[in-house]
Amino acid sequence: MNAYLLSIGDELLIGQTVNTNAAWLGERLSQMGVDVVEGRTLTDRSARIQSALQDACTTANLVVLTGGLGPTHDDLTKKAVADFLGVELVRDDALWNRIQTYYKKRNRTVPERAAQIADVPEGFEKLANPIGTAPGLRFQGAASHGALIVVLPGVPSEMKAIFDASVKPLLAERTDLRSTSHRTLQTTGIGESDLQAEIGDADALLPDRVSLAYLPSTSGVRLRLTAHAPDNDIATQLLDTAEARIRERAAAHIFAVGEVSLAEALGRRLSESSLTVATAESATGGLISHRLTGVAGASAYYRGSIIAYANDVKVNQLQVDADALASHGAVSEPVARQMAAGVRRVLNTDIGVATTGIAGPGGGSEAKPVGTVWVGYADAHGTHAAHIRFVNDRSMNKELFATAALDMIRRQLNRRMGKVAASPRYES
Repeated sequence: MNAYLLSIGDELLIGQTVNTNAAWLGERLSQMGVDVVEGRTLTDRSARIQSALQDACTTANLVVLTGGLGPTHDDLTKKAVADFLGVELVRDDALWNRIQTYYKKRNRTVPERAAQIADVPEGFEKLANPIGTAPGLRFQGAASHGALIVVLPGVPSEMKAIFDASVKPLLAERTDLRSTSHRTLQTTGIGESDLQAEIGDADALLPDRVSLAYLPSTSGVRLRLTAHAPDNDIATQLLDTAEARIRERAAAHIFAVGEVSLAEALGRRLSESSLTVATAESATGGLISHRLTGVAGASAYYRGSIIAYANDVKVNQLQVDADALASHGAVSEPVARQMAAGVRRVLNTDIGVATTGIAGPGGGSEAKPVGTVWVGYADAHGTHAAHIRFVNDRSMNKELFATAALDMIRRQLNRRMGKVAASPRYES
């Protein structure tokens, strides 16, 4: 089975709303063994929708439309689908009564155009909406060239609820789905190109029927493995083999399997080791703290942060040597080391980590360009610091600086435990 996704709405095209629906549907369908062969984003115009439907129905055997099912004048999806199939819209009285009850129970006036939500293209089956008013719809027949058409609301929560409750069970009954399994290896501390060079030729390395995708972000590079097999057991065996081969080449950079954040994986290790950590943040302005405390149970290992943005705060709160600041500048190895040691001492933790850098867009120099950061680390064994150069974007730099700090803790823990702990290699 293959699928074609049509996302409808002017707000998607002009960037007013990010099209998260297509990404979510693509992932869900792929997990079920459906090949998503194409996706298009369309304006709220009937002619464009009908033209796209013609292409979709002759290309794929599953067509999923999202958006345009509401009560406003620009909600044209149902009418366009009906016109494409050559059928009429028919008022569903039971649905209309349910819509009116929905508004009355909430002490809200029924909108003037709400009745159009109850108009259903002839021959379509309704898919119940457990959290909203507009139902999903489905149709399959000669008029659609045999393709199964599924129409879903554009509101993400409603779209997801209908898909999981009605569409997913329907597709699960199909006999033309492949057994497709995915596994994600989370890496950090290495850029996409360097990681690809370490892993080498994926086609030669991985078993047949297993593919590899590189998915970079400011938190690291996700390695998504996909296996196609006759059944789930064989797919799992293929993924196990693929993962083992990748770990032989890139184990030092892998911090978790599955959808686990770096902060979450690090938190587990700190908890298991009964270690505590504190942060001293200049360039990141509290972002490391935000990431660490975003994990439930962080109070077991995270004690707090000193945001030492100004130099006098570094001196007075973290006991950084004023002479070191004068001689080397705030963005330097000695200051990063002293910040990490200072916060560890002041907040009485096992580990201290610090960031001092130049996020930009101004403040850089030839010796210390924008994107420069020193990450300091301190524990009972002493202090360590790493010098890294990132990009010219302030927001992105802050994210990358915070990731580098968390990765510093992870790699130092690896060294203490005798694990492979290659130095980070970020691309500039």
